[in-house]
This record gives sequence, C-alpha cells and structure tokens, in this order.
Amino acid sequence: MQENPTRRRSYGTGSLERRQNADGSESWVAVWREHGRKRKATLGRVGELSEKQANQKLAELRGTPAAPRATGEQLTVAEVSRRYLLAPARGGKPRKPSTVENVESETRTHLVPFFGERPFDGIDADEVADLIATLAGKGLAPKTVRNVIGTLSALMNFARAPRRRWATINPCDGAELPPIPEDDEIRYLTIPEIRTLIAHARRGMYQEIDRALYLVAAMTGLRLGELVALRWRDVDWVAGVIRVRRNYVRGREGTPKSRRSSRAVPMADEVGGVLDLLFRASRFQGDDDRVFAHPATGRPIPKANVTRRLHKALEDAGLDRTHVFHDLRHTFGTTMAAAGVPMRTLQEWMGHRNISTTERYADYAPRATEGELISAAFTPPNTAPAAPRGQRGDNLSRSQSTPAT
Repeated sequence: MQENPTRRRSYGTGSLERRQNADGSESWVAVWREHGRKRKATLGRVGELSEKQANQKLAELRGTPAAPRATGEQLTVAEVSRRYLLAPARGGKPRKPSTVENVESETRTHLVPFFGERPFDGIDADEVADLIATLAGKGLAPKTVRNVIGTLSALMNFARAPRRRWATINPCDGAELPPIPEDDEIRYLTIPEIRTLIAHARRGMYQEIDRALYLVAAMTGLRLGELVALRWRDVDWVAGVIRVRRNYVRGREGTPKSRRSSRAVPMADEVGGVLDLLFRASRFQGDDDRVFAHPATGRPIPKANVTRRLHKALEDAGLDRTHVFHDLRHTFGTTMAAAGVPMRTLQEWMGHRNISTTERYADYAPRATEGELISAAFTPPNTAPAAPRGQRGDNLSRSQSTPAT
C-alpha cells in the first residue's frame, strides 16, 4: 500500500494523505494522534471527495475523542463481540440465532486469530486492509471476506455508540473490499419440468408432502425455510394469500430474513387446492400446526432430507440433478416476469430487500413491441413494414406462449 502525503499541516492538527489503491485509484487517509495513540481512517476516494471535504471529515474525527476508560481496562475484539451478542438488537429484540452463530463463528475463526489481544480501540484502517489481504490470501470467497469485515464493522459501530464510546472511529469505513463476481445465470425449471418433477416425487411417507412442497415453492416463490415455518393460520383461504411471518434456519425458527420478507403472497387456485388436500390428509390441523410437518410427529421436516429427496426425484424424472431447491423460487421469479408482473410487485411477492435483486428477472419480461421498433427503424422509406408475427400465422413468441402460474 503506497501513501503519498499532501502538504504539511500545523502540529497537532493531524494530516491528510493520498493512498494508492489496488485498482489504481486513490483514497484520502486521515492521520492524527489521540491520547498518545496514532489514529488512521480512510475517508473516501479522491475525486468523489474534495480535499476541502476530506479536511472537514478529519476535523470532525479529531473533535470526537473517545471517552477515557478505567485504568488498565483494555477491551479486545473477543470481549467486544461477547458484549455485542449480550446486548439486544434494535428495538430491544433478542438477536436472531443465525446472527449470533455468524458473529461467534467469524470472531472465533477470523477476527481473534488475526487481532489477538490487540486493544480494540487501537485497530486502524491499515490493519483492516491487512485483514482483508490475509483472508483473501487464504482463498476465502469474496462474499466470505465481506461478511467478516461486515461483522467487524458492526462491532465497531456498537463500540462507538455514545453510551459506550469504546472506540472513536470505524476503520472499516471506506475499506477496499473484494468485488463479488457477477453471476447473471439464473437457474430455474420450466413449467413442464415442474410437472414432471411433481409426478416423480419419491414414494413413501413424504410423497404427498413433497408434491405439495414443490408446487407451492414454484407458484409462490417462498424460500425453503419460510415453507418449513409455515403454519395453517398463515394460509388465508378467504383472502387468497399466504402470509409469510417466520423463517426456519439452522434448526431454529425466527423472524424472516429481512423486514421486507414479511409479506403476503397471492395464492393461485391450484395452490389452494393442493394445500386443502394436504390439510385433509394431515393429522395436524390446528392453527399453530405446521403445513409441511413430519407426518408422524408434526415437527419441522428436516431441510437436508428435503434436498436429498429432491435430487432423487430429479434423477428419476430425467432432469438435471444439480438443481437445488432455491431454483424453484427462481422458477416463480422468471415465470412471473415473463407474464409481465411489474418488478416492484414482484419484489413485494418475493420479499427482496433491494429492487436490484428482483431486477435480475427483468431479462425474462416480455418485450412485445421492441422488435417492431427496431424493424421500423431499419425499414427503407416507402416500404411497407412486415406484418406483426401474431398476424402472419407464425408460432407464438416465448413471451406469448409462456404459461403463467
């Protein structure tokens, strides 16, 4: 990491430096001393942030010193992580079990081995950059590296809270994170493939449950964890919707993945019919009983077993065995986009936090007039344009022939 200092400043006011990034760009780096400790913080990219704005940020950082702590008290990353997990999340709610497991795992596996007993308030931007390089050097996926830095950033923000003030800055701000490779391929099954899969559900005590599970997943877009957590009171027969209120992750039931994941999804007549048959055949028909329950105990069906039976059914049906259950959710997304459902509506139905996630399905949306616009633009003057496909007796286009579910 190469750093180029700017012009000298008065003693005690800190300094502003330009750091060369791996991609050839430069970032502003603030350097100052506080309680005898050297502090560093990445402020932003040169060009996106003017020197005047960078100086203002430096002044703000120097004006918010950390509160003095008790003599001899030195919090480590392990201790801050422990206190973070003991404290309630926003709104006073307990932290999700999945959050607790992730923070505990990333702290134990990556943060503690790297920082050790290093004082938490002494961690600077250079060390965060070194941590990123170390994790990438181990061959960890970019998403994993981002998750670890995200956890460290959450601990920093927790420590910076006014009532704690165990840290002055968040050195993760502005860190150069590895880009996540774009994967534009969306794997899904066609409608005929869904029908074939359902017909080849594995025989046995789970056969009817699996048939209903595959159909409901493909025609509602619910995640497997949301389906496993579904209760009969969540199936609103009168309103014709399925209400998603819980998620089943890592053997525990909790709230959905995000606030937007709590939603109501339209229930097609075929879905309602399949669920009605499943209800009549089930021993567990109470409002709080699970829709997709173990047929003997009523407990959640093991997700690993669902995956294993899915692969067997795919194999028996002569379909691609590498499909995963989540591809049924993609089937819903692509089919609804092809049917012309607006992206904002589809976002609500699928419970995506960001519209950018939903827009991956935009390529499957019908574009009935776009080809005609291009043809008209290239048609020589005084030449009659060709009749639209639908008036020539041709086969219907994919967007016209795609069945809606």
